[in-house]
Amino acid sequence: MTLSRLDPRAPFVVDTRPLGRQPGSMRTHSRVVPAPDALAVGMTGVPEGSDIELDLRLEAVMEGVLVTGTARARLEGECARCLDPLADAVEVEFQELFRYPSDDDAAGRGGGAEVDAEAEEEDYYLEGDLLDLEPVVRDAVVLALPLSPLCREDCPGLCVECGVKLADAGPEHGHGDRIDPRWESLRKLGEESGDQ
Repeated sequence: MTLSRLDPRAPFVVDTRPLGRQPGSMRTHSRVVPAPDALAVGMTGVPEGSDIELDLRLEAVMEGVLVTGTARARLEGECARCLDPLADAVEVEFQELFRYPSDDDAAGRGGGAEVDAEAEEEDYYLEGDLLDLEPVVRDAVVLALPLSPLCREDCPGLCVECGVKLADAGPEHGHGDRIDPRWESLRKLGEESGDQ
């Protein structure tokens, strides 16, 4: 019996014993788990501890357990143009194969140990009868987060001169024809040459 370092009571850990190892068997499972920290990119993220709804389908296959699922979560952030707070929802689908640990023993390492080591880093493995969905859900959710979220598609953003929110300022907002002081001497030369 293989001992696992996974805690079966952890929210993202799934016990596959009810599924069995007979290829073709399938179970569905739903649960709500708290969001781990660092589910964020740039200006948006899923607040730590907020609910993530998981709908899972576990299928026993020859190589291991195929997990197909959907994760739904609430995201919060700031508009990339006007910096107003925003809230939205994200729904992502994922599919991952968790391999049985005995596959390595049966396949052997032979001369391709370096290739196998690289492939092993990319694969997920069952630990005993337990699998940990946290890295899979983390990857799926983070990749689905918008890098430049907008409060609305036509958000005009902020004024580059004074920083006022252009949606509130209105179309008459302006700062006149202010000339950059670095160009003042060129303007004077243009005026002098125009007089002659």
